[in-house]
Amino acid sequence: MPKFEPAKMPFSVYLLALCQALMMSTSSLLIVVAALVGFSLAEDKSLATLPLSLQFLALMLTSIPASFIMKRWGRKAGFYLASVIGLSGGLLAIWAILNGSFWAFTAATACIGIFNGFGNYFRFAAVDIADESIKSKAISYVMAGGVIAAFIGPNLARLGKPIFENSIYAGAYVYVALIYILMMVVLYFIRLPPAETNNAQQKTRSVPELFKQPKFLVAVICSMFGYAVMSLVMTATPLAMKHNMHALDDTAFVIQWHVLGMFAPSFFTGSLIKRFGITNILLTGVIFAYLAVATNLLGTSVWHFWMGLVWLGLSWNFLFIGGTTLLTDAYLPPEKAKAQATNDFVVFSTVASASLFAGYLQHHFGWQMVNIGVLPAITLMLVAILWLKRHQSR
Repeated sequence: MPKFEPAKMPFSVYLLALCQALMMSTSSLLIVVAALVGFSLAEDKSLATLPLSLQFLALMLTSIPASFIMKRWGRKAGFYLASVIGLSGGLLAIWAILNGSFWAFTAATACIGIFNGFGNYFRFAAVDIADESIKSKAISYVMAGGVIAAFIGPNLARLGKPIFENSIYAGAYVYVALIYILMMVVLYFIRLPPAETNNAQQKTRSVPELFKQPKFLVAVICSMFGYAVMSLVMTATPLAMKHNMHALDDTAFVIQWHVLGMFAPSFFTGSLIKRFGITNILLTGVIFAYLAVATNLLGTSVWHFWMGLVWLGLSWNFLFIGGTTLLTDAYLPPEKAKAQATNDFVVFSTVASASLFAGYLQHHFGWQMVNIGVLPAITLMLVAILWLKRHQSR
């Protein structure tokens, strides 16, 4: 019998993973400082998380046009355009912080959100160039780039403190601007398929028809609520730690381990999906979410924040990578742009709402209510996954 040769992972997948790492480095840095900057600049302190929420809102509003821009002009052109917008956001953030402008800072985070709206298609770009047999691994490898972000992002928050004498936060955004410049250099070496040619004869299903598929529906539910639960709890964490008198370095440490929990499993999540099945990985993600809430409700020491956020990161990894992989099984090639855009729009509209609600919930009701508030979403994911397992067994 001829020996089976496994498909080789394209080198551009590893470069996409590096781009993912750079993108997530800016995101993890913003997680550490954005709410704190918002708190220092906003007159109404309940709006402290508004800049971070507008980042997610911009991401949400960008997700659909980004997909169709890249369909027409190619993914690489879209990523270049996004990098220029992200660079502009980093420079604007520096000016806003140094001049005490809350609304200019929110505009800056929105620019970074626009970049992320394009950058979230790094994982789908990997599917475009990887063999069908290794697509779950390609997605995992790209998401694994976030491991680098776990160490770079929070540490940039520390390294940026001495750059400007009158602000401990503005220096972090100098590194944000440099990251986007580096991103453009890496993009130059990535090989991606050209823009798709329009074919009027191609028939595609409508969005409601896509949602009638159990796989598509559950994929969106798990990605949407898995990300929203993570966003709500994570966004409230720096404020909760500040409320409990923990230092900025402790907050950076917790966020660093949280991001590590989000991305370190990506080295083997794809293999676990192939071995145990997507639905079992999604169920494990739900269990991790329950463990995160339980840990956070037990106490407010640095250890409790650390362990709770690690569980939260693991939950996000299994739910988001599992949901993304399940989604790619639920549409035909001509439906790619429509299906991916719909998924990311729904996911990040929910994430934006969650991050905005986090500041209000933490400010008025406290850390315990933040965690209790996510339990219905976790339970809904559990029910959806069990329903899909039953549907598949039938």
